[in-house]
Amino acid sequence: MSPPSPAPKDQKSEDQKSEQKKSLWLQVARYSQLAFVLPAALVVGWLFGALLDKWFHTTWLYMAGIILGIVAGFVELIRTVSRDMQ
Repeated sequence: MSPPSPAPKDQKSEDQKSEQKKSLWLQVARYSQLAFVLPAALVVGWLFGALLDKWFHTTWLYMAGIILGIVAGFVELIRTVSRDMQ
């Protein structure tokens, strides 16, 4: 039994192009996910703060929840970007 012959040069370049396209689409998916994560983190923070406002009879905790949601969204943004930079 003979070893398999190496792939032709054209096929190698075709495989590299295919890998680059996959990589591009993975990056597009990761970054488009941020379009949902950032607002979702803000809304969850706002809802949690509003719930605490009702529970503790205050009027300012919703703002703390919004700020925490914004921070959580940016942390996820930084994580995603730093993961792609490596």
